[in-house]
Amino acid sequence: MAMAFKMATTGMWVTDECKSSFMEMKWKKVHRYIVFKIDEKSKLVTVDKVGGAGEGYSDLEASLPGDDCRYAVFDFDFVTVDNCHKSKIFFIAWAPSASRIREKMLYATSKDGLRRVLDGIHYEVQATDPTEMGFDIIQDRAK
Repeated sequence: MAMAFKMATTGMWVTDECKSSFMEMKWKKVHRYIVFKIDEKSKLVTVDKVGGAGEGYSDLEASLPGDDCRYAVFDFDFVTVDNCHKSKIFFIAWAPSASRIREKMLYATSKDGLRRVLDGIHYEVQATDPTEMGFDIIQDRAK
């Protein structure tokens, strides 16, 4: 049986796949990003989509629905001014204005529980439209 991690505040459960996919991204660099969604009926946070190591930020942006909330993590690799290779993990809370109010509330109240399960996030971005999570914002925050 698959393991799940209970988020006490909302009664939601985070599937083991969420945590294992995140660890694969963090340590093995096999994923560039992971998109998570909440299944209201089963009360589970599940993996919605995984982006391969060769995919980029625009692929993540394209995978987020225009009328539905999601969470995403993105592994941002960059080179510092003194030529050091670095990696920072961003947590993105995606709640577009076209999504239902009930859904926005559910995602807002479940966010901290998921973040606790995903150990090693450096920055958080909350976005209601693509301009609030543009690649320029990610670059600026990572420096």
